[in-house]
Amino acid sequence: MSTKDYLKIKKLIEDADAILIGAGAGLSSSAGIDYSQESFKRYFPELGAAYHMTDMYTSSFYNFKSEEERWSYWAKHVNYSFIAPPALLTYKNLYKLVENKNYFVITTNVDGQFLKSGFAANRVFEVQGSYGKMQCSVGCHNKVYDDTSLIKKMLLCKDNLKVDSNLVPKCPVCGKNMEINIRKDAFFVEDKNWQELNSNYIKFIDANINKKLVLLELGVGFNTPGIIRFPFEELVYEHRNIFLIRINDKFPDVAFEIKDQTITVKEDCSEAIAQILNS
Repeated sequence: MSTKDYLKIKKLIEDADAILIGAGAGLSSSAGIDYSQESFKRYFPELGAAYHMTDMYTSSFYNFKSEEERWSYWAKHVNYSFIAPPALLTYKNLYKLVENKNYFVITTNVDGQFLKSGFAANRVFEVQGSYGKMQCSVGCHNKVYDDTSLIKKMLLCKDNLKVDSNLVPKCPVCGKNMEINIRKDAFFVEDKNWQELNSNYIKFIDANINKKLVLLELGVGFNTPGIIRFPFEELVYEHRNIFLIRINDKFPDVAFEIKDQTITVKEDCSEAIAQILNS
């Protein structure tokens, strides 16, 4: 991308009546939350040795023999991805880019970076849940609970592969096991806050559908394209006043039918956001 192209993107954002940000895993990976095998080996050698795990994604599906082992793993996972990282520069730059605009965020990321970086809580829809919350494993009631203080206690346990039994959380309603509130099965809890943010998302689109609306899509691939990628393309296809900026170093392509309303940037998200901000 040339400086001229980045200037064009910045002007589109500045002139927009509203900005709808759609963010996927590629944004957080670019920002520094690294789920690669190399990173896993460096930070979690004990998990690789004990369970032959290789990375943060596939390890999250491991069938542990006990709840003590499972929560020891998840304490490390949540700490690495959610608790330990500060607001990362990429997200702070993104906030600077839109902080004075009418914006809304929909994201499949569960690491809380938007909220850490200054984005308003009522404008960030974490559609797949959050590492900072836990729920009943069978979704017996429609409520989620903060897990941060519990996770911090778990990290202090002497056994590096098991948490103390008294720290294993149980559902306060049915007594079954608790789990991290991330969408992995039909028991995912969409609590009152989730429902309100889903409503805010729909209202934002409805309020701006006939205005100068820019969709800023960042690092969205094909794991769950039906949440952000395909709906964004459909909005552009159906409304000539809507423009899509797709930043993706792996999957930047768009359908021929919407090319005239799209700028694609085959670039690392962090680099692209910095270039736009400083243009």
